[in-house]
Amino acid sequence: MKVTKREYGDVTVVDLKGKITIGRGDVVLRETVEQLFDEGRRDVLLNLAGVSYMDSAGIGELVACHKRAKDKNGRLKLLNPSGKVYDLLQLTKLDEVFETFTDEKTALVSFNN
Repeated sequence: MKVTKREYGDVTVVDLKGKITIGRGDVVLRETVEQLFDEGRRDVLLNLAGVSYMDSAGIGELVACHKRAKDKNGRLKLLNPSGKVYDLLQLTKLDEVFETFTDEKTALVSFNN
């Protein structure tokens, strides 16, 4: 999985590309989010548009990242989950846990509320 980070004020947008699966993508996701929180970044927007597949380890890591954000008084939101990934979020009812957006500008503004 490939990761690119962009900063817009206090919000870090993390563009993810590839698969979030056990042993690779989940580890990259964990390390990326942990590093951001260790650096003092508290508002993270995960752009899932480039994620083609996510297994149960990926789902588990998303939940763990959400918990880490809350523990650090931060916020983690999702942007553009693709068809299969969005279906998985709905199936597991995680679409009710995560704030999810289809428009980056709207997502970025939501951190100001």
